[in-house]
Amino acid sequence: MDGVRVEIVRFLDDAQPGWVECALTDATGWRWAFFEKVPIVTAEPLDANSTYPTAGVIACEVVWRELDAAGRGVAKIDTDRPFGVASTDGETRFVVPLESLVRV
Repeated sequence: MDGVRVEIVRFLDDAQPGWVECALTDATGWRWAFFEKVPIVTAEPLDANSTYPTAGVIACEVVWRELDAAGRGVAKIDTDRPFGVASTDGETRFVVPLESLVRV
């Protein structure tokens, strides 16, 4: 399964299983915010006393990979698959640098 690296920036709520705010930076440098359950973005047992920011990953589907106009490798991803994750704006499709992709 593919994933995209995100930065977990803060703890939001300790309602089970705990909620955090994450940021994904796309290929243009735009930062997208996500409010998500801790186990969806990390295996670490995060809470309000954890150190932030910290690394996380959102599982995704890679729609395509290509070189952009500047010759950089980019990928269009969909975070709706497999776990139904969307940004706070409701977006699920993003173009990200290839180096932000990982296998999970």
